[in-house]
Amino acid sequence: MKKFFSVICFISSLYSCAVAQNPAAKYANAITEESTRKHLTILASVDFEGRGTGQKGGRLATEYIANEYKKLGLTAPVGGKYFQPVSLLKNSYQVKNFTIAGRPFVNGQDLLALGNNELKSIDDKEIIFIGYGIDDPKYSDIKGLDLKDKIVLLLNDKEPVDENGKSIITGTTKLSEWSTVRNKKIKEIMKHHPKLVLAYTEELDKWLENAGGRATEGRFNLAQDQAAPETNPMPIVVNITDHVANYILNQGKTSLANITSKINRSQKPQSFTINTVFNSQLGLMAEQFTDPNVMGYLEGTDLKNELIVIGGHYDHDGKDADGTIFPGADDNASGTTAVLELAKAFSQAKAEGNGPRRSILFITYAAEEKGLLGSKYYTENPIFPLNNTVTCINIDMIGRIDNKHLNGNHQYIHSIGADKLSSELSTINKEANEKSSQLELDFMYDDPKDPMRLYYRSDHYNFASKGIPSIFYFSGLHPDYHTPDDTVDKIDFPIMVKREKFIFQTAWDVANRDTKPAVDSKKD
Repeated sequence: MKKFFSVICFISSLYSCAVAQNPAAKYANAITEESTRKHLTILASVDFEGRGTGQKGGRLATEYIANEYKKLGLTAPVGGKYFQPVSLLKNSYQVKNFTIAGRPFVNGQDLLALGNNELKSIDDKEIIFIGYGIDDPKYSDIKGLDLKDKIVLLLNDKEPVDENGKSIITGTTKLSEWSTVRNKKIKEIMKHHPKLVLAYTEELDKWLENAGGRATEGRFNLAQDQAAPETNPMPIVVNITDHVANYILNQGKTSLANITSKINRSQKPQSFTINTVFNSQLGLMAEQFTDPNVMGYLEGTDLKNELIVIGGHYDHDGKDADGTIFPGADDNASGTTAVLELAKAFSQAKAEGNGPRRSILFITYAAEEKGLLGSKYYTENPIFPLNNTVTCINIDMIGRIDNKHLNGNHQYIHSIGADKLSSELSTINKEANEKSSQLELDFMYDDPKDPMRLYYRSDHYNFASKGIPSIFYFSGLHPDYHTPDDTVDKIDFPIMVKREKFIFQTAWDVANRDTKPAVDSKKD
C-alpha cells in the first residue's frame, strides 16, 4: 500500500510540474468529450435543420451560440449584444411560368433557366428549331435564317457525324470546336439576337436530380456589394431536358431520335419552324434578409488592446426545397463546437485569475457557404480595429478522418496557412502541438500547387488578406462532404477533443507571449 501511494504521489508531482511549466494544460481539461458531443449533437440536430442561411435552423443556431456565450460570462461586444447583423441579398433566377402548348414545365426539374434580366414575360406562337446550332463554312444550321427576337431550340451537345462516326465538319472522328469548346454554340447564336434560347442538354436531368433544390437556389451577396441592375440584359438561355425537347419537337411531328438521325444521315441541316404557343414569365428576383455573426468577447490583462480572433462558421446548406436536411455535423458544427469549447476553457482561466494577456474575440460567422460573406462583412466592418488584431484562428471541419488518413494515422490535423504571413506563428503552432496533443501536423494544403487551394476558401482568408497572420485547422474531406450524410454518428469525438486541446494550446501561447507574431512572410 505504501508503495502504491508513493507511485500516486510521484505521478501527481509530475502532473503538477507539467502544469507549472504549461498552465494551459490545466484549462485544456475543461474541453471534454461529453461537452463536445452535447454541443455538436444539438447544432447538427433535425431541429436545427442544417443551419441554412436565411432559414429557421440558422436562426436557432445563432440563439444557441449566444446563450452559451452568456453562460460563460463573455461580454456582448456589439452595443451590448452578441449579434453583428449581416445584411444579405439572395439573387435567384425565378421562373414564374413556363408553358408550351398549355403544358407547364418546372424550373429545377424539367429545365434550368439562366439570365440577368429583371422579371418579364416572353410569349410567342412559334419556336425555330436550328438543329445543332452550328454556323460553320463547312456546315451551317442557321445560314439564311432570321433569328432576331425569335425563340430558338438547338441540340447543345455533339455535332453531325456520318455512319462511321466521322464529323461532317472535320472529316475525321475528332470532333470540332462546336462540340468541344464550352458554350461556343450559345455565344455564336447570341450574335443573331434571339429573345430566348432553348438548349437541349443531354445530362441535364441527371445533374438536376443530383443538385436537388440547390440548382435554383441562386447567389448570395452582401447587400453592400450588390451590383446595379443590368442596363443591357443578355438573351435568356433555358437549358432543357430530353422530355421537354421531345415535347416541343412532337409539336412539329418529329422527335430527338428522328431529327438527329435525319441530320446525320443526310449530312444536311434540318432547321424548321414549329408552330406552338409558348408562354413564360422569368427573371432575376432579389430577396433581402439579415443573418448575424455571433460574437463573445473576453478582455485580456496587460495586453488587452491586442486581439486574437478565434472563429468558425455556423451555417451549412440547411433544408432544400424538397425538405432534405443537410446536417453539416462536420461542416461546420464541429468548428462551431470547438469555438464554444475554447471559450469555456479561456473563461475558466480568467475566472481563476489566469486570464489571457491579450483579449479574445470568439466569433461564429454567417454565410460562409455562400462565399465567406460573414467574415468578409466583419473584416470590412470590424467591431475591434483590425490593426490591433494580431492573429486569426479559424476552425472549419475538425471532426472526421479524411480519405488520405483513413487507412493510416488518425492522430492528425491539417494545419493550413500558419507560415503564409508569419514564420513566428508557424513556430508557435508546431511548439504548441508538442506541448499538447502531439498530433501529426499535415501541411499538404500549404503547397501553392495544391489544386484545392483551401487556404483561400475559408473564413480566415478575409483576415489574412488584410495582413493578419492566420491559421486554418481542418481534418480534411470525406465522401459525406456537403451531403445529407454528414451526421453526428460519424464524428470521431476522441480525436476531435485532442484537436480542440491542441488548438487551445496554440491560442493560449499566442495570447500570452510577450510579442505578437511578426508579419515577416509573404508566401503564396
